[in-house]
Amino acid sequence: MDSLTNMKKTIILKVNCENPEYEKITFAAKIIRNGGLVAFPTETVYGLGADALNPEAVRGIYLAKMRPLDNPIIVHISSKSDLYRLAEDLPKYAEDLMIRFWPGPLTLVLKASSIVPRVTTGGLDTIAIRMPKHKVALALIEASKTPIAAPSANIAGRPSPTMAEHVIQDLFGRIDLILDAGPTSIGVESTVLDLTHDPPQILRPGGVTYEELRKVLGKVMIHPAAIAKSEVPVEHARSPGLKHKHYAPKADMIVVEGDFNAIIEKIRELAYQYLKDGKKVGILATNESLGRYELGIIKSMGSREDLKSAARNLFKLLREFDDDGVDIIIAEGVPENGLGLAIMNRLRRAAGYNVIRVS
Repeated sequence: MDSLTNMKKTIILKVNCENPEYEKITFAAKIIRNGGLVAFPTETVYGLGADALNPEAVRGIYLAKMRPLDNPIIVHISSKSDLYRLAEDLPKYAEDLMIRFWPGPLTLVLKASSIVPRVTTGGLDTIAIRMPKHKVALALIEASKTPIAAPSANIAGRPSPTMAEHVIQDLFGRIDLILDAGPTSIGVESTVLDLTHDPPQILRPGGVTYEELRKVLGKVMIHPAAIAKSEVPVEHARSPGLKHKHYAPKADMIVVEGDFNAIIEKIRELAYQYLKDGKKVGILATNESLGRYELGIIKSMGSREDLKSAARNLFKLLREFDDDGVDIIIAEGVPENGLGLAIMNRLRRAAGYNVIRVS
């Protein structure tokens, strides 16, 4: 650990997720205004926040997370009026999207105004902005009286944190404060939608689905890297989660995709082989398949019929497998409709595109 972050004394404050205590939020906001780093909950994952307009504070995020400097950071706001200060050349449908999805898990990529430091945008001329749907996050932004730049509150490349305990594992001693308001409700990050592209383009699938966006916009594209089953080279990442390694557990990982019964047979075969080779195996299953595995440490994401549960549990289970000390995680693929698109994006990237297709 570097000497700068080694000096941090991290404070942990439990805060009520429905009625955030005024004194605790005021304390956290003062840290933000003074250029410090505060981890806080959103409805998607925990974010690591700093004053988005303070370049030194934002550099502190990159340092604490060990994050590549060309990976842009999403800016969180509590009022639509902030959007018009931070962004320019808004297309006509931006307002429709805000009315329908804000506050909520949709990030809009727009042309950045001159007040936004380039360190916040990863050196780009665009800015990624969203209004979170979490009372603690909104109270903190409002009390801080500044937009808050906040990527996920983890070491870069690790599974995103959906509980304060995950933030503590990764960032204790590297940041000033952690606001603990319990587990997040969605569990995968926001959808990132590029409005500088015509038609609008999904750069990262997330909590707002492709199907929901089509209902509002009519036509929506998906960036090839967001749905890739193998690595797609990206020169300039206009969104977090597009270019660099993300979401990865410490163990090696394989994702098996295709017909449901064929997935189960392949995972059983792989688990047997790895166990025979002396490896400790974790199987990331679903409720429908739990009883069909006899070998390894088996955990269920949730039901294939309700992918909200799978999204909520995904990162937590990847971290649990790390705690279990497994050598290899073999994960079931899920259907790519609705939230399944975001789940498969995270699984493939977590596995470094180590994907087996079966039929």
